[in-house]
Amino acid sequence: MSSSFQFFGSCALVLSFALFTACDESFTGPTYPLDSRFTLAPGETAGIERAGIRVQFYAVEGDSRCPADVLCIQGGDALVRISVLTSDGQSDYELHTGDMQPVRHDALTIALEELAPYPFSSRTIEPDDYRATLRVTR
Repeated sequence: MSSSFQFFGSCALVLSFALFTACDESFTGPTYPLDSRFTLAPGETAGIERAGIRVQFYAVEGDSRCPADVLCIQGGDALVRISVLTSDGQSDYELHTGDMQPVRHDALTIALEELAPYPFSSRTIEPDDYRATLRVTR
């Protein structure tokens, strides 16, 4: 009876590990090579090949970009929040559409290349409608 308990215990352990691994792989989302453009919706995560990181697009806050159908004195800005996930933990960063300055994470540079959709005065952008196009380079 003891050996059958060990067998079922071992099977349960292997099955649990397989399910955990499968869940972890589905969480990471797609994987992209370094120096390639990739687009994420809020909450989505992408792995970066040979960089040991995952990048998560968290949300857009404070979108004050000038609508395309309006004449503005200033172009405005939108704040894009991202997280970089590594085996050591998580680091949070802010990227801006106004200055498009990249952020540094260790030896990597993470740049916001585009934020869509672009605002129009007659249309409200829902938080889940945003798409951030990013690029990670060394």
